[in-house]
Amino acid sequence: MIDKYSTKEEVIEALKQNGWALKYASEELRNDCEVVKEAVMQEGLALSYASEELQNDREVVLEAVKKDGRVLVLVNNTFKNDREVVLEAVRQSGTALAWASYELQADREVVMEAVKQNDEVFCYASYKLRDDRNVVLEAVRNNGRVLKFVNNTFKNDREVVLEAVNQNGTALYHTSSKLQSDREVVLKAVRQRGAALCGASDKLRADRAVVLKAVRQDGCALKYASEELQADREVVMEAVKQDGRSLQYASNELKLEMAECWVKCMEENK
Repeated sequence: MIDKYSTKEEVIEALKQNGWALKYASEELRNDCEVVKEAVMQEGLALSYASEELQNDREVVLEAVKKDGRVLVLVNNTFKNDREVVLEAVRQSGTALAWASYELQADREVVMEAVKQNDEVFCYASYKLRDDRNVVLEAVRNNGRVLKFVNNTFKNDREVVLEAVNQNGTALYHTSSKLQSDREVVLKAVRQRGAALCGASDKLRADRAVVLKAVRQDGCALKYASEELQADREVVMEAVKQDGRSLQYASNELKLEMAECWVKCMEENK
């Protein structure tokens, strides 16, 4: 453990193991650029223990946000409006977009980089960007779950939704009921993520081709199939082949039948 009497060499050695150790360094060393850089390269938020002078040093701040984008919440407004600093921050942690300046929340590249990391931060983008169809299209191509945060016009936009479910099938949960009944949209969604069947209309959960596509991608998607298809031997066999745990979602008749087959096989192999 270091303390305010520890030498620079001792402090640097300690920081290589734990950036938070900066807290125990002397005031002089917390104002030493080399020492503080070592700390923030290990733990970005350790910037909070640096001297005020170094908390306002652009080079130090850049190193800190590269390690942990959330550092943006600690820095002054100059850095929150510094495009390079904010880009580095959102590339490391999309949530950093919440603390960027309004100007940079309206910067398309900054927002797209943030969305790649975290779909939820799209809500921090400027109103202008959120209402721009081309921006929304690009956003859902990067992260389909962004569909949850767009306005209802885009949730009912077939092209936008197709792009979203192609990137992440679970985006189907957040689209309009009309498109949850669109066979092409649902097929594309379950092809990417079988469990997306949960978001399909009742009619499509009873569509044999759709359900087969879903269970071949994720056997446990059988849970969301219609009762009739949970009793369909081929559908259940495809699901079990992909994930044996899916048998729990089969009809009682098929469960019993498969259990009897298993017991018979075990007896024959004795």
